Amino acid sequence: MREIIKLQCTETKDINYYTTKNKKKTTERIELMKYSPRLRRHTLHREVK
Repeated sequence: MREIIKLQCTETKDINYYTTKNKKKTTERIELMKYSPRLRRHTLHREVK
């Protein structure tokens, strides 16, 4: 049931991370603070299709 999703940086629009989530339990999009290599700091990353 877990599907692979992409996490995109909100500032640089780079796709830096891939993770999995359970689509049945978590229907909304995931937002996480992750490290952005281009900016060299933590930024907000959102799930994209």
